[in-house]
Amino acid sequence: MAIYLTHESKVLVQGMTGGEGMKHTRRMLAAGTDVVGGVNPRKAGRTVDFDGRAVPVFGTVAEGVAATGADVTVVFVPPAFARAAVLEAADAGIGLAVVITEGIPVHDSVAFTSYARHRGTRIIGPNCPGLITPGRSDAGIIPADITKPGRIGLVSKSGTLTYQLMYELRDIGFSTCVGIGGDPVVGTSHIDCLAAFQEDPDTELVVLIGEIGGDAEERAAAYIRGHVTKPVVGYIAGFTAPEGRTMGHAGAIVSGSAGTARAKREALEAAGVRVGSTPTETARLVLELLEAGG
Repeated sequence: MAIYLTHESKVLVQGMTGGEGMKHTRRMLAAGTDVVGGVNPRKAGRTVDFDGRAVPVFGTVAEGVAATGADVTVVFVPPAFARAAVLEAADAGIGLAVVITEGIPVHDSVAFTSYARHRGTRIIGPNCPGLITPGRSDAGIIPADITKPGRIGLVSKSGTLTYQLMYELRDIGFSTCVGIGGDPVVGTSHIDCLAAFQEDPDTELVVLIGEIGGDAEERAAAYIRGHVTKPVVGYIAGFTAPEGRTMGHAGAIVSGSAGTARAKREALEAAGVRVGSTPTETARLVLELLEAGG
């Protein structure tokens, strides 16, 4: 089992013929992802060879869905075109849209996440590394060779910390790792992933990685207290951040105690979550819980 992405997922890549699209499509294919096509109106009808596998290019997402049965799209288009790309995917009936693009204006993200939700399309991102179900499928830019299939579910705002925890816990392995993105508006939340991992029989423990700013982690803590029976281990990036300053890609503003790493850690711990002070300590807490049987 897995959440959101399985070996049966059929993936389109919007922007596949661009530099980033080409590089990561080749990597996704090598990881076992069933990439069934790319989308580029200017190159429709062509095929692109990826180490002996010919992948067709369609003019629209709807054409790609009709021809291949695709149910996932990965979006590698420039920020100015991301809104239109996601709306097109939602209109085509795509169930999961993974928006890798960074630098998308917030008003565009608000528009396409709302529209996609109305159309029944789940958005991962924007400004995210995507998600991976190790050994089955990889949609985005997460390296597939740093871990293996296993018992841990991971949901993270930070791409870099996603990779680090995957590597540190590689001997245990992961059911699915989801990089939800750190922008002010994202399509899938910590809570969404926690609910999915709670229902996944192959996930025994969940790792939650948060960042300073906002209240997403506090809301996740409240959800864990009422709905999650599996053990959860957390890590919050930004303990050394100065107050009153916007921090990094998350656009996180820390003011007083609101949005601080300390406040988030306290909320999570009050919900029964063990929170590491460093990524390495977080990994050690995971191992301790698994060895103790949760």
